[in-house]
This record gives sequence, C-alpha cells and structure tokens, in this order.
Amino acid sequence: MRVVIQRVKEASVTIGGAVKSEIGQGLLVLLGIEEADSQEDIDWLVKKIALLRIFDDENGVMNRSVIDAGGDIIVVSQFTLMASYKKGNRPSYIRAAKHDISIPLYEAFCAAMSRELGHPVGTGEFGADMQVALVNDGPVTICMDTHNKE
Repeated sequence: MRVVIQRVKEASVTIGGAVKSEIGQGLLVLLGIEEADSQEDIDWLVKKIALLRIFDDENGVMNRSVIDAGGDIIVVSQFTLMASYKKGNRPSYIRAAKHDISIPLYEAFCAAMSRELGHPVGTGEFGADMQVALVNDGPVTICMDTHNKE
C-alpha cells in the first residue's frame, strides 16, 4: 500500500456535483493498493497514520497526532499512486490491484481507520470521478509505502 498524507485545514470530496465527504482540520489520505497488499499492510498503516505526530502542540511544535488534535480523516482511493513511470511518458498502472482485491482492502482500511480514530472517516467512492478539494496546512505532506518501511 502506498499513501500520500496531507495535513489539512479543510478537505472535501465531491462526486457528480454533490459533496460526499468534508472535514475541517485533519488529514486527507490518498490510498493506493496493489495485488500483494494484505491486512498486515492495513494494520501497519492505520497505526502509523493515527499516531503520526504532525500537528502543533501548545508550543507550536509538531508533536501531536490527529487523534490528539481531535481532527478528522478523509480516505480516498487512488490507483494512480501505483503508477510505473520508468518506461516512456505514459504511466502504467499494472501494479494497481484489480477491483476484486482493492475494494475489500479499501473498505477494510477505512473501517480500521475509523476504529483507530474513534469515529467514522470520510470517504470517496471507489472508481468514481471525484473532485478532491483541500487547503493543505503548512503545507505538510508525507508519503508512505508499506513495502518500504524505512
């Protein structure tokens, strides 16, 4: 699994002109899933994201997690995070998991993230044409890959 995590002042997902999810302060998580991913990847990422200390404390130091800050999370599936760009100029998405694997893993990730956060996370809609809006706070953007945990 590969994620791009953005600390936001606000974020929303709109599908077909209707807002599906919106949050104030928190995290926008873009999630890419590949065939080899499993529950183990979900467990590692959910803990890492929930406890990632990237929110300011009372001294203005990034020392608080999204849970500590009382923030929210939106999780959006994004197969393009699995792009291979090594050959030519048109990305290949062959590493992205097919729907029969990625949909259950996406749903399991969202459920686990909701449990860890203590309340539901916002979501997009798998496979939909989504407009994702955000105000990046900082800006703070972090990338993680469960197959490269160093």
